[in-house]
Amino acid sequence: MAIKVGDRIPKATLKRLTPEGMKDINTEEFFKGRKVVLFSVPGAFTPTCSAKHLPGFVEQADKIKAKGVSEIVCISVNDAFVMDSWGKDRNVGNKVTLLADGNAEFTRALGLEFDGSGFGMGIRGQRFSAIVEDGIVKKLHVEAPGKFEVSKAEVILGDLS
Repeated sequence: MAIKVGDRIPKATLKRLTPEGMKDINTEEFFKGRKVVLFSVPGAFTPTCSAKHLPGFVEQADKIKAKGVSEIVCISVNDAFVMDSWGKDRNVGNKVTLLADGNAEFTRALGLEFDGSGFGMGIRGQRFSAIVEDGIVKKLHVEAPGKFEVSKAEVILGDLS
């Protein structure tokens, strides 16, 4: 069953490549006591993700953070090396934190996975955005398959107003 507003973010370990090397990110600890905007893309370097979804959050980052958001996080079922390269390629800087869910552990726990095997992509995460406060989902926007309408940065910015 998919996560919904009012649910707690599930416990999982995400990965992040840092200058010091690979770092585990425990979701329980990461979301505790903070307001975080979380969004998911089906894949780094894929067309809509690279041209619209991630850039929208990078462009709106200052406005989103001005609304009391501690961090903007993008997850994808990719490895941390790919996510790091994608962030550099898209000039993300410190505006958005890119976290890898390489085995889809977190995505499955959210109940927001889909099977992209027909496209040669394996298990992937659905496109969504959420506002998470102290580990609890306060707003959630899950896209219909193939769409990019409700998970945009502008929608989240409107939710924060």
